[in-house]
Amino acid sequence: MTLGDEPPATSGEEPATKPGPRRRTMFVAVLAAVAAIAAFVVALQLTPGDDKVGAAAMTEQPTTSPPTTAPTTAPPSSPAQTRVPEETGPRFEAWVDDVARWLDIPQRAMHAYAAATVELGEQRPDCNLSWVTLAGIGKTASDHGREGGGEIGEDGKAAPAIGTIELRDFGGNVISIDGAAGPMQLSPALWDTWQRNATDGTPDIQNLDDAALATGEALCADGRDLADGEQWLAGVSAVHDAPLFLHRVLATANVYGTVGMSEQPPDEAALTAVSFAIEKIGLPYEWGGNGNEKGDIGFDCSGLTTAAYAQAGLTLQRTAHWQYTSVPLVPADEDPMLGDLIFFGDPATKIHHVGIYIGNQQMIDAPTFGQAVQVHDYRKPGDSYAGAGRPST
Repeated sequence: MTLGDEPPATSGEEPATKPGPRRRTMFVAVLAAVAAIAAFVVALQLTPGDDKVGAAAMTEQPTTSPPTTAPTTAPPSSPAQTRVPEETGPRFEAWVDDVARWLDIPQRAMHAYAAATVELGEQRPDCNLSWVTLAGIGKTASDHGREGGGEIGEDGKAAPAIGTIELRDFGGNVISIDGAAGPMQLSPALWDTWQRNATDGTPDIQNLDDAALATGEALCADGRDLADGEQWLAGVSAVHDAPLFLHRVLATANVYGTVGMSEQPPDEAALTAVSFAIEKIGLPYEWGGNGNEKGDIGFDCSGLTTAAYAQAGLTLQRTAHWQYTSVPLVPADEDPMLGDLIFFGDPATKIHHVGIYIGNQQMIDAPTFGQAVQVHDYRKPGDSYAGAGRPST
């Protein structure tokens, strides 16, 4: 099974147990323009070996334990492209500060991402760079400069300075870039090529204003249009091409874009559950698994959703079918919202799979044997989509 395939007939269904010197003040009536990206799937393997799942594995309980080697994850679709308007005026800071607070993005970091987006938008309008991509990279790279208890100062610099942050996949493999530094974790080669200065001083990789500009330059290089799925993927891959990194940036950017488009703060429980699921991207599938916090090597589909909402203080039933029958369902004529549960199967017989919606027509789920928790499009022609549920209603 490849990324974007319909969840299998049972999906291995689980048992019932077991702001800086150049900071701009800009008018923003945030139109939250979203470039509608067609479903885009990169055909790369999701596992260390063959990613195909046999029919027996899709319809019967396992007779052997699932693999213990954490699979790699595959590159994703492109995220929503939420644009920052370019007019000047006092409402920009209020919007930035509101969205930053909702998303737990430090105010100073948010201004760096927004200012870099506006500057590069003026210089490279055909690139369609979105602040959500920069912020998704900043979150994944260093938690917006907060890795290890640090912060971004009013001068835009990381304090203390950030060296290479060790990033490992769930198989224990180091996927950090040698010599990466600063809040965006830019490689020496990328910094040497694209370094920019947001003021009249010397470019500083530890300064988020400078690092965000350099990251934007790398994303837009070679004439890329980031509103195109393949080119967005190529841009983010130029910063860091580890599949785990790509999936987390994609998921984070989708969440940021979804929240940034709203005039109201997100549902806290839904955002908490989605944030938990993002942290688990790359964890291997385990039939009946309840996650590494419970001593298991991974999750199955409803184990992930159960744990995600437990993090938000909400208790879900343990299987996909029971979740479907116990949470408030979203009317069929309404689109799912951030944090909604996405169900597959036949409600009259069995709901066999569940994921968590993250916006932009995508979800996070634990698909099936030999695959990792990952991001992919939640619909495809001929799928067994049964509807969505909203646990936090």
